[in-house]
Order: sequence, then structure tokens, then C-alpha cells
Amino acid sequence: MEWLALTLFALYGLVGFGIRTLVQIRRTGDSGFRGLSGSPGTAEWWAGVLFAAALVTGVLGPVAGLLGLPELPGLDQAWLAATGVVLAALGIAGTLLTQLAMRESWRIGVDESEQTDLVTKGPFGLVRNPIFTAMLVTGAGIAVVVPNFIAVAGWMLLLIATELQVRVVEEPYLRRHHGNRYRQYLANVGRFIPAIGLQADRGRADV
Repeated sequence: MEWLALTLFALYGLVGFGIRTLVQIRRTGDSGFRGLSGSPGTAEWWAGVLFAAALVTGVLGPVAGLLGLPELPGLDQAWLAATGVVLAALGIAGTLLTQLAMRESWRIGVDESEQTDLVTKGPFGLVRNPIFTAMLVTGAGIAVVVPNFIAVAGWMLLLIATELQVRVVEEPYLRRHHGNRYRQYLANVGRFIPAIGLQADRGRADV
């Protein structure tokens, strides 16, 4: 199952980063990559660092399994591994589809000097961050395929990085650039799951 997990991870990287970047370059002449936000040591900076750590750990989990690291007790079940494969496949497909739904507004990171269109249609009408939702589903699936300590820790790093990126980087950026329109969006569309994570206009989390 370790080789299958590595294959899924490679496919995710190809689809989520490689293919999407090439599409963006063809459409706009720009890769869409903006890099880390904030100065070293800030919450914004840590969000990017933790994302990188999560990606590295996501690879190390299956590799550690190949080297003999045992799976966590109770999680070494064939049906769980099969469920993980399905989740990872759905997450990979969802990542690409939600990225494409952003069209020219797609970015990795933010640049305070630019303002992209606010996308609220399609999957963004269901949740505010469907790309991150798909990424978390993918990571969870791969971790379940090879459920050792390192793989599970990688998914936890991904979850923490996602929360930081959304809460301290992207949502504040979108508030500054889209004002009341984004605040209305916050109040009506959930953060990662439909109807969960709604926020009042003044930015206070209601749930």
C-alpha cells in the first residue's frame, strides 16, 4: 500500500500544482505563484512553512512504511485502506476542479499589491475554500492508506497550515480588497464545510 500512497501523492502533486500552473501560464502568462506571506516568525510565514512541512511529511509517511515503520494499532484494515484510496481520488479530482473554477483568480499565496476577482460561484457557492477542503480530503485519504505515525502527523500539519493560511492570510486579504461584498459572503457561505464557519459582517466567527 505504501507504493500506492506514493503514487497518489505524486498524482496529487502533478494535478494540483503542475497541471494547474501550466493552465494558468497558458491563460495569463503568469504562474500564479506568490510564495510565502509575512516576515519570518509571523503567523503568515508559519502557514507557508507548515504547508511545506506537511508536503514533505506526506512523502515521508509512505517511505517510512516501506522502511518498516508499523501502522497505528487498529488502523491497519483493508477496508480503511480502500476507503483512503477513494477519498484520495475524490480529493485529487476535487482539487483540480475547484482550482479551475477560480479561472484567472487562482493563486498560491497572496500579493497585497494585486486584487483578483472574488469568486463566489460553482463550488465557491457551497464553501469559501473548496480547494483547501479537497486538499484536506486528499491528505486524509493518503494517510488512511498508510496510517503510520508520520503519515497521520503530516495530515495534522496540513490541517494546521490550512487553518492558519485561511484565517490569518487569505480571509484578511479578501476583507481588505473586497470589503462589504466579502463580508456578506462570509456571513452566508461556510469556510470548509457548507454552513459551518459562517461569520458575522464585522468578522467575528459565529460557529
